[in-house]
Amino acid sequence: MDIETIREKAKNDIRDANDAQACEVVRVRYLGRKDGELTNILKSLKDMSLEEKRKFGVGANELKIELNELIENKLKELSTKKERHLDVTKPGKKVALGHLHPLTHIDKQIRDIFSSINFTIVDGPELEDEYHNFDALNIPADHPARDMWDTFWIKQKTKEDGNKHIGKFLMRTHTSPMQIRYMETHKPPFQILVPGRTFRYEATDASHEINFYQVEGLMVGPDVTLANFKFVIETFFKKFFGKELEFRYRPSYFPFVEPGVELDIRLPGGKWLEVMGAGMVHRNVFDAVKYERREVQGFAFGMGLDRLAMIKYGIPDIRLFYSGDARFTEQF
Repeated sequence: MDIETIREKAKNDIRDANDAQACEVVRVRYLGRKDGELTNILKSLKDMSLEEKRKFGVGANELKIELNELIENKLKELSTKKERHLDVTKPGKKVALGHLHPLTHIDKQIRDIFSSINFTIVDGPELEDEYHNFDALNIPADHPARDMWDTFWIKQKTKEDGNKHIGKFLMRTHTSPMQIRYMETHKPPFQILVPGRTFRYEATDASHEINFYQVEGLMVGPDVTLANFKFVIETFFKKFFGKELEFRYRPSYFPFVEPGVELDIRLPGGKWLEVMGAGMVHRNVFDAVKYERREVQGFAFGMGLDRLAMIKYGIPDIRLFYSGDARFTEQF
């Protein structure tokens, strides 16, 4: 059998091979060490004359290289086809889904509960001015309560807002400035909820972060009392935790409320946990927004969204929320 006949026959066999096993059969048939057709020609070269060696040797070696390349390309083609093949009888692969951050879960739950009791959800700026963050909330520059907030101040020239001096800029230390901003443009009665990010310049540990989330609430009207506050807040916490709780109110001090209270809760079988500061809106705050102090009254409250998440999910360290570790978020 001459080389050209072997070439044409081998090409046809390689083209007709439909799997890796068939390709191996073709390889052995033509290139096998013992009885391969082309191998036998190469073995017989030693018995040929010099002229025959020149005639068959070069062509046989070139064909060997060619057949190896053809078989290798065929195997790649078969492998690609196999990858593209869809076996409809195989079970589907599980799709990896993303996970909402636990703080996102808590934020949505809080919004939904307060919306269900007719609170309006509003947002406010994270970059604040000194007037809305402190002065209008009954915390002027020389007030000792300023020391309660470790503030990130922004390098900025002093500006004038109409006739009102708004002073320096800062990253808001609490969500309470939205009390002022909302009352400046709305008349009572109303009830609002302000979720948002806040900033404090302090050392981080298991219970403190420089960046965290708060939820501010405000209800103002002609006849709003602490009894209304008690009903609203106890309704919220019972829905949020989905179980009966014990509540404990303690007198406290916040510059923008009078009287001020702190709220503790106790889950069944647990210990008392501080969850909120609140009180009746201070008359000086109403004066700052030009409300008639004898015609309106209201309550305000603030709670840490991160703290509620830690209590509900049993998370021991606030820094886990901001670690960016996917192993943490995948649990929720």
